[in-house]
Amino acid sequence: MRKILVVGFLLCVAAMRADATVRVEKTGYKGWANCYRITNGDVELIVTGDVGPRIMRFGFVGGQNLFKEFAEQLGKSGEKEFQLRGGDRVWKAPEDPVATWAPDNVPVEIQVTATGVIAREPVEPLTQLQKEIEIRLAPAGTEVRVFHRITNHSLFPLEFAPWALTMMAPGGMAVSGFPPRGTHPKNLEATNPLVMWAYTNLADSRWKFTKKYLTLRQDAGIKDAQKIGMFNKDTWAAYLLNGEAFIKRTKAEPGQHYTDFGCSFETFTNNEFLEMETLGPMTKVTPGATVELVEDWALFRKAELGQVSDEELDRVLLPFLAAMEKDAAN
Repeated sequence: MRKILVVGFLLCVAAMRADATVRVEKTGYKGWANCYRITNGDVELIVTGDVGPRIMRFGFVGGQNLFKEFAEQLGKSGEKEFQLRGGDRVWKAPEDPVATWAPDNVPVEIQVTATGVIAREPVEPLTQLQKEIEIRLAPAGTEVRVFHRITNHSLFPLEFAPWALTMMAPGGMAVSGFPPRGTHPKNLEATNPLVMWAYTNLADSRWKFTKKYLTLRQDAGIKDAQKIGMFNKDTWAAYLLNGEAFIKRTKAEPGQHYTDFGCSFETFTNNEFLEMETLGPMTKVTPGATVELVEDWALFRKAELGQVSDEELDRVLLPFLAAMEKDAAN
């Protein structure tokens, strides 16, 4: 009986350890004293507490940071104007040069959870909005679920959409998939918008279009900013850099109103970084109500791409997307 009890106790301890593999620790990070490192031993994220809410790092433990960081803006706070800084953030859409660009340069409230943190800014004096990001890291592997939320603390209903923007480190390539393709004359109706900004030059060699994919390469030699958007019910984007891939994914809602001529995904680049952006539907947000945009993230190794073609992109990306789909189902 004693042996059975000891074995049972050890099994319980092992089970508790298996469930407690996500660790959150307060740490300094590149000049900020109040950051939080979230890790399961496979990957790690850094969330700022001195400004934000921002996720400044996501990478394999000991590996490269897939996110852009503006070195001259790290460790600082209290600026009067909005700072790019880098990393992942939440904004309100459609873009407004004043309200959307409201500064996020003050300390945020950090709530530690069993699987990560919730980082919540004070109510913005300019907009009366309050933004927060929640991170839920899987106990093993690279899967992360990220909640981008905005609460309306004004006295009036406001109409806007949650907007999740992830700034990627330079030198890589973004890929996003079109909705399922078809053939003529079987498929006669339009399937999705492809939206341009006034400064976009589709003749730029950094754009590549295949039948199934849109790709955009970032490099320091680009002279003009580029941006394009589209709608896809299964909205996803991958960023390939130095043999690794970061993928973010969300579900869009057909029939709902999306800003920017109906975009659920947008990508922007200039000579410093590339941004992958997902958007939720436009929503009338009553006082005290919250809207959220949920993304699933993952990292993958062995993401080496040859030529940009449907066949090569299928070979590299489809196994990654299938793995994310399987994990989401579980």
